[in-house]
Amino acid sequence: MRKTIGVLALLSATTVAQARAEALPRAATPEEVGLSSAQLKRIEEVTRKHVDAGLVPGAVMLVARRGKIAWSATLGKRDVASGDAMKPDSIFRIYSMTKPIVSVAAMQLVEEGKLQVGDPVSRYLPEIGKMKVGTEKTGADGRPVLHLADPERAMTVQDLLRHTSGLTYGSRGSGLINQAYVDAKIGDRSFSNEEFVSRLSTVPLKFSPGARWEYGVSTDVLGRLVEVIDGRRLGEALAARVFKPMGMVDSGFQVPADKLGRAAQPGPRPGGQPGTPRFAVNDGARYESGGGGLTSTMDDYLRFAVALSNGGAAYDQRLLGKQTLAFMTADHTGTRPGRPPGLGFGLGFEVRTMTGEAALPGSVGEYGWAGNAGTLFWIDPRTQLIAIYMVQVSDPDRVALRNQFRSMVQAAIID
Repeated sequence: MRKTIGVLALLSATTVAQARAEALPRAATPEEVGLSSAQLKRIEEVTRKHVDAGLVPGAVMLVARRGKIAWSATLGKRDVASGDAMKPDSIFRIYSMTKPIVSVAAMQLVEEGKLQVGDPVSRYLPEIGKMKVGTEKTGADGRPVLHLADPERAMTVQDLLRHTSGLTYGSRGSGLINQAYVDAKIGDRSFSNEEFVSRLSTVPLKFSPGARWEYGVSTDVLGRLVEVIDGRRLGEALAARVFKPMGMVDSGFQVPADKLGRAAQPGPRPGGQPGTPRFAVNDGARYESGGGGLTSTMDDYLRFAVALSNGGAAYDQRLLGKQTLAFMTADHTGTRPGRPPGLGFGLGFEVRTMTGEAALPGSVGEYGWAGNAGTLFWIDPRTQLIAIYMVQVSDPDRVALRNQFRSMVQAAIID
């Protein structure tokens, strides 16, 4: 025992982290698991060009298939300002990749009999039941005014999980409802999750719950709902329910002081425009955004993805039952307007419903989501593939970059 401790003491902190970081075994070659080495090398070459051009400060990328890591690459800078190189254990703001994690925690409560997907949200958050639907109309003076009316039905937990709640993001439009979000300071990190819901309840719904799909603060409300039922702050609940069981040691709403040197930062865009993160990772914020506030690493998120790809269990721990996960990753939007062709939405995940129609290649049944700074993950049960893309880039570039990564990974499948 003493000899073992002595050996570990000789290992650097980085070496220990790397030794622990193997969330999956590695394939001898990508071809061992039916992937093309040449195509994966192309992804690395293209990303290196993006780094050299200043489009991407740095990136950590990974593709796993058939239970093994087939390829990974770490390129560029963690922090352009300091010149520090990107590392496999760099910590990223994952923004909306927070949503699947919070959705899993909510569905754990369903499995525990503490919550039902069809429950009205107002049962747990009464103020949400007071919200009216706002419709813009032209007033007598020719200016737009909001007409308020009761929703056709109550908002349910399912609406929060699949984004059919009537809630939106204030930044995604310029109408009176969007302005109401801005005026109410929805998402201000100085407010607690409880205060966030209280403020949100004073603004109008954009449409009656269930009528359409629209991306918004639904999962932030879900995060507060988890707090109320679980009895802990959202970060504490996620740590106990997801992070600790999966060995996700670097995930949370704040980066501790001793890990700040690993935090990835956006760099300036080509032309010199600054890349500004939406939040500091050590600002002590009271707001633990269930929709976009987590930070994490490639290894941590891979561990979460492995559990999903294994039907809800990994590392001798079970997050969810197999049928619960199948329910979550089915399409819950149906024919409702709002989703792009070929793509639906489940309970916390985008879900592919058709091989064609969508502008990106993929398999029916694959699911995942992305983050505001360009991060992306998806799981394809049919091809047994997990892909994760970790970057910190600015809004104008993020969609094109992650779509390019997705297309190029799909092209690597040869068997």
